Amino acid sequence: MDSGPHDPDDLLGALAAGQVPDEHAGHDHGPTADVSVRPATPEDAPLVTALQLRAWRARGLVTDELLAAIDTSSVTTQWHSAITDPPSSRHRVLTAVAGADVVGFLACAPATDVPLPDTAGDEPVEVLTLEVDTSRTREGHGSRLLAACADLAREVGGTALVTWAAQDDDARTRFLSTAGFAPAGPRRVLDAAGTEVVESCWFAQI
Repeated sequence: MDSGPHDPDDLLGALAAGQVPDEHAGHDHGPTADVSVRPATPEDAPLVTALQLRAWRARGLVTDELLAAIDTSSVTTQWHSAITDPPSSRHRVLTAVAGADVVGFLACAPATDVPLPDTAGDEPVEVLTLEVDTSRTREGHGSRLLAACADLAREVGGTALVTWAAQDDDARTRFLSTAGFAPAGPRRVLDAAGTEVVESCWFAQI
């Protein structure tokens, strides 16, 4: 995405232009809670941990046995540190909220050691993780998190957003494509509970 006129088919561009698409247009769902994206607070750390583990389980990234063995207090401590003591201004944790409820989160940092197209520029920012509560998907929270991340990245000189997605995660890759991301080329193989997961790199100019 560039800083010129936004492509109407580009979700991040539409969000930046204030044209938030209604994923449920034509359906009356009654009153909805106020939704927004804000910087994560220290109090969010345990909520982010619980949300992350639920999302991992729903996406099949961890088994019930492995989930039970995870030290949630340690994970919460790591999130607390990421929120309260980030290494730089480009390390951020954002939360999506609906009313008083934290329903999603995003963590980003400078992208390093990722061979990207020249169009990605010299200062790409990596979306390390983006998760939305399994009970609150298709409400626009993921799109709002990405748009807020793009805004913050631009403020510190970021030139592109970069992220990784499992090749067989059709829902995630469709979402990224709709949000203006394109495959960057690089791939990597991760070990997820003894199962090899092949991930592709995606990027979007900002």
